[in-house]
Amino acid sequence: MKIIEKLKNEVIISVQAMPDEPLYDETALTAMMKSVINGGAKGLRLAGARDVANAKKLFDVPVIGLTKPDKLPDNWREIVYITPTLKEVNELINANADIIAVDATQRPRPKESLEEILKYIKSHNKLAMADISTFEEGIKAREMGFDIISTTLSGYTQNSPMKSETPDFELLKELTKKLDCPVILEGRIWEPSEVDKAFSLGAYSVVIGSAVTRPQLITKRFCKRG
Repeated sequence: MKIIEKLKNEVIISVQAMPDEPLYDETALTAMMKSVINGGAKGLRLAGARDVANAKKLFDVPVIGLTKPDKLPDNWREIVYITPTLKEVNELINANADIIAVDATQRPRPKESLEEILKYIKSHNKLAMADISTFEEGIKAREMGFDIISTTLSGYTQNSPMKSETPDFELLKELTKKLDCPVILEGRIWEPSEVDKAFSLGAYSVVIGSAVTRPQLITKRFCKRG
């Protein structure tokens, strides 16, 4: 079975932590990966070559690899920070990621063009996932040759102001109607009913992160009052 087919109609869990967070510890994140797989996750979305390599050694599930800076700068809405250059792509390829996720928004890139990065990913026989924030970006990414389009950055760029704290179902619906490739819903998913809605709208897979693997954010939702 092809890697992407293993993810059809399945939930992927994003297991990530920033270096200044307690769960960034290698043992802790590996345990989290095992826990979500035991819970039924059929794929993992991981930040950094360390965690990608660990997952590929230990688990038999598709791994989406990306990179992020150790600390997001104040102008993060304006810049490309998810797998921004060939250097990071190469790190993920060497770690044996099955799918490489890159920022495919319209924002200025720090070094190589998006076309160069996509060509490099393809030359190493890896699947390329485009993290986009708008419908136009999704269409352009598919035209370029990306294998998978994900709504990851909707609401998190200058070109896509956040309209609500719920998933961007409208963007998902528009993309699934127009594109001939897997479209993944990611971002602000907190309820099982939202997963069901995503699949009813044509999502190929759903990526869930904070609602499962970020205890500080989960706790804040319960502690918030007034």
